[in-house]
Amino acid sequence: MDTTKTIIIFFFFFFLFSNSPLITISALDFCSNSFCSRKEPAIRFPFRLKNLQPAPCGYPGFNLFCNTFNQTLIDLPNSGKFSVQAIDYARQNILLNDPENCLPKRLLELNLFGSPFKGFFLQDFMFFNCTFDYRNYKFNPIGCLSGENYTVFASSSQRTISFLKSRCNLMAKVAVPVQWNYFEPVMTSDLSDNIRLKWGSPRCGQCESRGGRCGFRNGSNGTQIECTNAAHRGIPAFLFLLGFLCFLCSRVRNYCWRPHRVMEFSTVVAPQPTTVVCGLDNPTIESYPKTILGESCRLPKPDDNICSICLCEYMPKETLRSIPECHHCFHSECIDQWLRLNSSCPVCRNSPGSSPFSPEL
Repeated sequence: MDTTKTIIIFFFFFFLFSNSPLITISALDFCSNSFCSRKEPAIRFPFRLKNLQPAPCGYPGFNLFCNTFNQTLIDLPNSGKFSVQAIDYARQNILLNDPENCLPKRLLELNLFGSPFKGFFLQDFMFFNCTFDYRNYKFNPIGCLSGENYTVFASSSQRTISFLKSRCNLMAKVAVPVQWNYFEPVMTSDLSDNIRLKWGSPRCGQCESRGGRCGFRNGSNGTQIECTNAAHRGIPAFLFLLGFLCFLCSRVRNYCWRPHRVMEFSTVVAPQPTTVVCGLDNPTIESYPKTILGESCRLPKPDDNICSICLCEYMPKETLRSIPECHHCFHSECIDQWLRLNSSCPVCRNSPGSSPFSPEL
């Protein structure tokens, strides 16, 4: 009789959990991250790869596709195809370049009207066509726009513009969506760096920064967006179901083994030694130099433009802290938490000179 009740309860809860969020996790597989190749950016909502992900996996205007070289491309309505270099879902911006390796030519015709994007930072550049090569003046030419008998330069510096204006032909004035808002005007640039664009809708930045996933709400027909965390969906239901299965197994075992008496032995587990985590004290950490990053985002090591702890790019006005012995820089809040638990640099693992201590809990 007890076994019959147990089986009835099992089927009742099985039917109950068949409609729970535990089962709906499989629906997220249709909109999981996609890639054109291993080196290309991860594609997820609001973007989607055409012909690889269903239409509900993306937001209108955010369609991407892969070319024959496995590059990730986006087709802007009035500007044509650009290669996608990176996507920052938390900050809601995207880095683009020209798949044909002549971005300045594309900038001369860039028109973001009709697309969901706009410039992250806009800086005015003047394009000049010069019959004389002014590279001796340390001007940086635009190679893909220059020819045998002429050289093209672009500048945002009024002093350089005044110099070239009286000697060259003005081609165009373009508001370039640069990666950073440079505080100092650029004397000349080949403008081959990626352009940074941002989008305002859909607003999924906060959801992404918390580790969540954005997408259309089930049953909303593509009109409502929700934030879900696939890593935690269904966990309470799973734990409850796991406990119930353990209960079921114990009932079946007791029923089958009831005529027999089996002696149970307890296993003695040796206590594990306590591990003491040693770091640096607050006065030592506060003695390390702090820097507020300016608009030009100039760092002691220009290649270190990403915090090695949180893996986010440095942005203007952020506070950085460096370790004196190796001069590696990090976000101040990131390295402070690290040094309270570890006495070594997270990059080179060199230990600064200080006495370790046991952090207070």
